Amino acid sequence: MSGTLVLAGTPIGDTADAPPRLAAELEGADIVAAEDTRRLRRLTQALGVRISGRVVSYFEGNEAARTPELADALSEGSRVLLVTDAGMPSVSDPGYRLVAAAVERGIRVTAVPGPSAVLTALALSGLPVDRFCFEGFLPRKTGERLARLREAAGERRTLVYFEAPHRLAAALAAMAQAFGADRRAAVCRELTKTYEEVRRGTLGELAAWAEEGVRGEITVVVEGAPAEAPGAVDAAELVRRVAVREAAGERRKEAIAEVAREAGLPKREVFDAVVAAKNAGTV
Repeated sequence: MSGTLVLAGTPIGDTADAPPRLAAELEGADIVAAEDTRRLRRLTQALGVRISGRVVSYFEGNEAARTPELADALSEGSRVLLVTDAGMPSVSDPGYRLVAAAVERGIRVTAVPGPSAVLTALALSGLPVDRFCFEGFLPRKTGERLARLREAAGERRTLVYFEAPHRLAAALAAMAQAFGADRRAAVCRELTKTYEEVRRGTLGELAAWAEEGVRGEITVVVEGAPAEAPGAVDAAELVRRVAVREAAGERRKEAIAEVAREAGLPKREVFDAVVAAKNAGTV
């Protein structure tokens, strides 16, 4: 009989936010796979929990190698609990490989819901929450980061990003360049912790503020692009947007479809603009 993989959300700051089921799962698991065993030890001390099972590390550096071992333990009937430093495993944290391996073997996967930096920041941002998308961490290299942001420039849903504090100023400046300096945003810092702060403003204002230096865990929430009136985008701009998407690795057909969707235009109109520019030698 196969075991069960349990993904457990852990506090993003205040340990009092830990769900009651987390303590029970920590005590009862056969194996606890932790992103950082030292942080796990501090968490169990704060919760007054004693782990009876085996504790192993499971982080980015050994995730690929350790996944088969844990999958075998699950196949043999073990209850494996996966925890990361903060939040839900596999969301910009280790976990996806193990979930995929368990699903492939037909092993039950369940979760202990817990605090989420994505949802907490979104709720506190003051920006629309009815539709949103999570973009995770941006690339570290300047060119790749700007290309990724330009891909999302026409996205109408609210965008949520994670960012390291020492890269925040550069990331906000790139967002202002790709999305426009007047786009509204919120920088959420140290959520649920003693020095929690939510700084709201335009991307231009926030980029200038971040130049002074910012510390702590950072989540950035950015307003989605405004809907464009039909005909508001000229042919040259349509061609430019398609070219940006192609440079980022999209096939031309998909790039044309996405640009048409963003601009509220028929795909044929964007296709014709691209063909005309190609025949004129401007692309």
